[in-house]
Amino acid sequence: MNNIKEWLKKLLPESFILWTHKARGVAASILYWFPARNLKVIGVTGTNGKTTTCVMIAKILEEAGHKVGMATTIKFKIGKHEWKNNSKMTIISPFQLQKLLREMVKEKCEYAILETTSHALKQYRNWGIYYHTAVLTNVTHDHLDYHKDFAEYRDAKVEMFKNHPKASIINRDDPSYLYFAKQKADEIFFYGIEERSDIAARKMMFESKESLFTLVSPEGQVAIDLKVPGKFNIYNALAASGVAITEGIKLEIIKKALEGLKGVSGRMEKIDTGKEYNVIIDFAHTPDGLQNVFETVKSFSKGKIIHVGGATGRRDKTKRPILGALSGKYADIVIVTDEDPYDENPYQIIEEVAAGVARGAEKKNKFVEGKNFFKILKREDGINKALSLAKKDDVVLITGKGAEEVMAVGDELVPYSDKKVVEEILKN
Repeated sequence: MNNIKEWLKKLLPESFILWTHKARGVAASILYWFPARNLKVIGVTGTNGKTTTCVMIAKILEEAGHKVGMATTIKFKIGKHEWKNNSKMTIISPFQLQKLLREMVKEKCEYAILETTSHALKQYRNWGIYYHTAVLTNVTHDHLDYHKDFAEYRDAKVEMFKNHPKASIINRDDPSYLYFAKQKADEIFFYGIEERSDIAARKMMFESKESLFTLVSPEGQVAIDLKVPGKFNIYNALAASGVAITEGIKLEIIKKALEGLKGVSGRMEKIDTGKEYNVIIDFAHTPDGLQNVFETVKSFSKGKIIHVGGATGRRDKTKRPILGALSGKYADIVIVTDEDPYDENPYQIIEEVAAGVARGAEKKNKFVEGKNFFKILKREDGINKALSLAKKDDVVLITGKGAEEVMAVGDELVPYSDKKVVEEILKN
């Protein structure tokens, strides 16, 4: 089926393909009677941090007494009912999305929080949806397999800000912020850490399980003990706080909600192993995202970092050696393995990632294959190898899949979970 799609893409002009996407978006909106008109839709776009930011926004809104619906990479939510997203699509097809929004309306949700990708925006999957609030996390290297270049990728995300939202919440520290700030909105709030912003973090402290900071806003200041580590999670918290402030939610409620969040599944998630070493799984699959995770782990790791990772098939090939180089720079032991190959040769993907490992190493000949550098096809075997090498105070970091429960092989989604694999290996 995928081969036929790829053949048609080459045969038909892009304008026609996009027209068919738009026709589907229009039809879906009409079929389900434009449900978004009855919801305050909050869209979160960016390369990294979208899912965590969505979860934080939902947590704050619920703490303030609002009923919320949500669609993210990892799960769907309507009020208290939540279920996994195993489609490997952040924004599902327009018909599924409009149906989900209609169900949110039926269940009397006030807000709909949508993790929104550049693919979805370019393909009109969100046609007919007015964004009450638009949020930008960041724009970094990704999806250059689909978009012609970085500028096209960035501009696809800008589309979400073009329908004059009530509020735009923009990361002032991101180099692309001006492209988003130029779009009209009733209110524009900047958040950040490095640059002067409306909503900022000060007095930051980082520990292995938490991040402490003072939230500075037009409404005042409040100290927050965030139970998820990493500077990048402070950025996510600032973005979520910006949404809450524009909705008139008090700082005390924001503080209570953020401090009550114990973590997000598959995002810097520590697996309880009962061992003297740590195991962390994370969805990081872009250069920027992986670097953020490595720097966070490096800040609290007392032993070696053992990294298990790879790269996805059917995606931007230019980032594969970059991911390998980051692993080579930060990890002490590197295991390159399979990761959603789709219809590509998994051996080839592994070789392309592995080619970057030595380049990233600060010392020449740091890695010796068979000693501290391994290329292992089967992901379960790669994880098993990492666990067998781990000693006291080491960190086994497994990236690329996060909370996903399927592996994309060809056109099939095969049941697979990093977390379950870890737990099964340790149990046996």
